Amino acid sequence: MSTPLIIGITGGSGSGKSSFLRDLRLRFTEEELCIVSLDDYYIPRNEQLKDDKGVTNFDRPGAVDLEAFYTDILTLREGKPVKRKEYTFNNDLKEARDLTFQPAPVIAIEGLYVFNDERIRGLTNYKIFIHARPVYKVIRRIKRDESQRNYPLEDVLYRYEKHVLPSFERDIARFKEDSDVVVNNNVSYDKGLDIITGFIKFQLHK
Repeated sequence: MSTPLIIGITGGSGSGKSSFLRDLRLRFTEEELCIVSLDDYYIPRNEQLKDDKGVTNFDRPGAVDLEAFYTDILTLREGKPVKRKEYTFNNDLKEARDLTFQPAPVIAIEGLYVFNDERIRGLTNYKIFIHARPVYKVIRRIKRDESQRNYPLEDVLYRYEKHVLPSFERDIARFKEDSDVVVNNNVSYDKGLDIITGFIKFQLHK
């Protein structure tokens, strides 16, 4: 494969995108698959918009630097590595790592808003949507934000109601119908993971 195959993966917050990518990562070497998450492209907290209650709203396309993300994907597609500082979601208990993304024949780009920019959407050869029922997404969001991002429960629930859900309905849900594959993750995404794994292996050996 001369030109990298680019797979875009999106879905609502708590749908299981990060876990899906983590398990996909384990099935391939870094020489075969590069994974880039939009989570590492959030703009600084002091530049984020706040709602009427003064709560910072990270759940909107403008919260991430889509321009930098687009540029870095182009760089990887040209066969050059990309360096980036990990975004720790304001968790003072976690030290940010220096990340290096190496070019590979298959590049998976993941995030809430990877399809909202027409240029980024246009770079993807295949589009995957991770789907889960709202109740499961809320539960996963609570567990993740409390343990990984150091957010209190009250804050998590407020953000989900006021920021996460409206953004999903406005900015993300519409891409489900345009996706090539919908992976259901109400209980498990294992079958969907097997399908995507098989597809990537096929592409690698064409």
